Amino acid sequence: MTYFYLALAIAAEVAGTSLLKATEEFTKLVPTAFLAIFYCISFWLMTLALRDLPLGVVYAVWSGLGIVLVAVVGAFVYKEIPDLASLIGMALIISGVVVMHLFSTSIKH
Repeated sequence: MTYFYLALAIAAEVAGTSLLKATEEFTKLVPTAFLAIFYCISFWLMTLALRDLPLGVVYAVWSGLGIVLVAVVGAFVYKEIPDLASLIGMALIISGVVVMHLFSTSIKH
């Protein structure tokens, strides 16, 4: 259940972050309200994941996967196609998360 909470937290954060551009610097009420709601949901779900996982692990997975997924949303929704350096950087982020999960003793397996 812990990873389910973390996955939902990541999805909520990606939804909120993806709305940043639509808020037009917080001048548009509806996207701004949804952004705030998604961020609140994300942080709440992160606290549920923290019941069983260390803070550093939760935050690393949440932010790392969030970065990659926001880039994917940006590519499809805003036509912001990442260049090679961005793709390599995101691959390194994913590699870091995988290494943590496979080899870290601070994560309960």
